Amino acid sequence: MAETRTEALHQNAEGLDIQAPDAILSSLANAQIEAAKAVRGAVPAIAKAAEIIASRLNSGGKLAYAAAGSSGLMALADALELPGTFGIQRDRIAILIAGGDDAFKALAGGPEDDTEEASAAVVAAGIGEGDCLIAVSASGSTPYAVRAIEDARRRGAATIAIANNKDAPLLRLADIAILLETPPELIAGSTRMGAGTAQKIALNMLSTLAAIHLGHVHDGYMVNLTADNIKLRDRAARIVAAISGRDRDDAARLLENSGGVVKTAILLAAGAASADAARKILEGTGQKLRPALSAIEGSMGRKASVLKTEPEKGQQGD
Repeated sequence: MAETRTEALHQNAEGLDIQAPDAILSSLANAQIEAAKAVRGAVPAIAKAAEIIASRLNSGGKLAYAAAGSSGLMALADALELPGTFGIQRDRIAILIAGGDDAFKALAGGPEDDTEEASAAVVAAGIGEGDCLIAVSASGSTPYAVRAIEDARRRGAATIAIANNKDAPLLRLADIAILLETPPELIAGSTRMGAGTAQKIALNMLSTLAAIHLGHVHDGYMVNLTADNIKLRDRAARIVAAISGRDRDDAARLLENSGGVVKTAILLAAGAASADAARKILEGTGQKLRPALSAIEGSMGRKASVLKTEPEKGQQGD
């Protein structure tokens, strides 16, 4: 088997074990920075993939992640944060990681070769038409990830692959191929380092852009967050205050009236008649806050215009 880029020895690795600690750490940091730069070349592919994810989620489909080992941890981190950060329902996110729950205790290597487990996981998650699966593998040839993408595609799901080796099988199988051509690792084959860093960045970009398409971000604020602790409730109030121009106490009151829903609270501040009315406006704009605010402003402008043209009491109109 030909040596892949992720298994090659880094040009600065010679004598690494006998260097001074600060020199080793500087080399490690520089290697991470170089790996992160590789994501820039994947921006067009990431943009296309984000559109597909948003489309599938918007139509009621699920988003699944499939991976093994270190790539599985990168996928897991992205998937678990989507409900809290962007309010995407937990039952719309599926995480397929080689080894299942045992992988959270001991990240053994064997399960990444288990293609039958991958097939069973795709079936158990109910991945099919209308859904989207992201498979992540540094080598791009991990049997678990390859089988997951094959089965998901066969069942009608849209497929996205993230890999760090050019012409990898995983990239060839996917509808959208995201190549992160990271340099060889400073410790050859230790893809939890540079390759993993690039994967983490790419996944963050991918899910964030998808969330923006879905209307979960407004002016850099996470307006669809799930405020389920003290810190996030405070953040939600600050978001409402910042966008609406109200003070912090008023924002907190509006949040309470909206059932803790940030977008609804902002629309109440903008003049929506009730929480129900705000929700209906959001339904009409596909849950996007900016056009919802414009709709309220337009409605209030029309109302003011009507009031101005009405004849005053005691006077007869034309």
